[in-house]
Amino acid sequence: MKAFLLAAGKGTRLRPLTYKIPKCLVPIRGIPLLDYWFDLLERHGIDEVLINLHHLADKVLNFLQLKEDELRKRNMRIITVYEPELLGSAGTILANRSFVYPGEDFLICNADNLTDADLSDLIEFHRSHEMPLTMGLFEADEPRRCGIAELDEKGTIVSFEEKPQNPKTNLANAGIYVARCSIFDYIPRKTPCDIGYDLLPKLVGNMKGRLIRGRLIDIGTPESYRIANEMWM
Repeated sequence: MKAFLLAAGKGTRLRPLTYKIPKCLVPIRGIPLLDYWFDLLERHGIDEVLINLHHLADKVLNFLQLKEDELRKRNMRIITVYEPELLGSAGTILANRSFVYPGEDFLICNADNLTDADLSDLIEFHRSHEMPLTMGLFEADEPRRCGIAELDEKGTIVSFEEKPQNPKTNLANAGIYVARCSIFDYIPRKTPCDIGYDLLPKLVGNMKGRLIRGRLIDIGTPESYRIANEMWM
C-alpha cells in the first residue's frame, strides 16, 4: 500500500527551531520525526511513500540519502517531490495523483504529528464501506484548535468545521486518512488547496470517521513539542 506523507510546511509556530530544522525532522527524544513515521508505516505494510518538500528541502533530502540503506532493508521506496510554491495539502494530492493506481486505496498522513496509531485498523474499517474517504479521529482537549467532525450512528461524518468557535463535538481530525481514487474528483482546482478548508467540507455526508487506536500529539507548538519530548516512550 502507498502513502502520501505531507511534510512541506514551514512550521512557523515552532520558530525559531524551524528556522534551521524542517518540521518533519525535529527530534523527539533525539530521534527525527520522520524516523517515527517510517517505523509506523513499515509496521502496517506501507512500502511506498511520497513525501512533498518545500521548506529546507535540502536538509530532508540529505537525511533521506543517509537513510538509503536502512530504507532498502525496510523494503520501503521513498519518492520526493519539491514544491517551489506550496500547493497546499489537497493540492499536493491532486498534483501527484499518478502516484497511485486507479482503483487503489492509499493513506494520507500529516508528517507534523507524532503518533503510534493503528493504521491497519483504519485501513480495515475503510474497506468496510464504499465512501471516498475515512478520516482518523481523536478526542481533543481543545477542540477549538482542531478540525471537528460530527458523526451519525453509522459513523458517517455529517458535519465538519475547521477550528470552530463553538465545537459541536470533541472529535478532531487526526490528519490521517485512508482514501480511494474517487477523492480526486472532489479536490478543487486552486492553489493552494487545503484538505481541512477546501476538501473535507465537500465530503460531508460522503465520508466516514473512525477513532484511531493509539496516541497522537500535534507537535506544532513549542508547548506540544515539549510535551512530546517529555512523555513519548
